Amino acid sequence: MTKPMTGRAWAKSSCRVLLTLTLLAAVVLPAQAAPDAAAALSIVQKNNCLSCHAVDSQVVGPAYREIAKKYHGDASAPDKLFTKVRNGGAFVWGEVPMPPNPNISDADLHTVIAWILSGAPDK
Repeated sequence: MTKPMTGRAWAKSSCRVLLTLTLLAAVVLPAQAAPDAAAALSIVQKNNCLSCHAVDSQVVGPAYREIAKKYHGDASAPDKLFTKVRNGGAFVWGEVPMPPNPNISDADLHTVIAWILSGAPDK
């Protein structure tokens, strides 16, 4: 019968298992792709988002990079922003309400939101 591990032997074995699982996850799990900036910019241009927003300065609504800062680290941000852009919203960034945007496809909206939350990179 095998004697149970304790102390250093247990800690060493646990570290090996944890390292192996971490490396396996890094290889097996797909990395989240960086948003395509060119595609996102094309979508915001096509849908007239740039009439009220800009990448790095406030127009009528907030700059995309300010939105990224506000929601940094918020795991629920993609869902919140999807709902807000789709249905419209008010009084988060000022007094001017954002109108609903029902004509942007779900896929395009997800692309734009991922791009914004990544800091709205130029490339």
